[in-house]
Amino acid sequence: MKLVFGIVHDEDGHKVMDELNKNGFSVTKLCSTGGFLKSGNTTLLVGVEEDKVDQVIDIIEKKSKSRKQVINSSMSPNGMGGVFTPYPIEVMVGGGTIFVLDVERFEKV
Repeated sequence: MKLVFGIVHDEDGHKVMDELNKNGFSVTKLCSTGGFLKSGNTTLLVGVEEDKVDQVIDIIEKKSKSRKQVINSSMSPNGMGGVFTPYPIEVMVGGGTIFVLDVERFEKV
């Protein structure tokens, strides 16, 4: 048995969960926050038999997309301390991060 952790952007969380459920997978959802932009993520936990891991990963890949997002950043112009000017920068967000772990023991009570 394996435990698949899928960390996806909040906007993709429901799409991924719905598709996993349609394919017969039970999913546990955890709300989480990313470290880079401090934005919302959804962490999904899926316990599956080893032969189903690739199917779960394929669903996560298909339903979680990368996208561009404009954020405001602050920078001190010309190295002058104390003066900060916000300016927009474009960054890629979304997509997914997937971890697959061995499960030593599983019990459903």
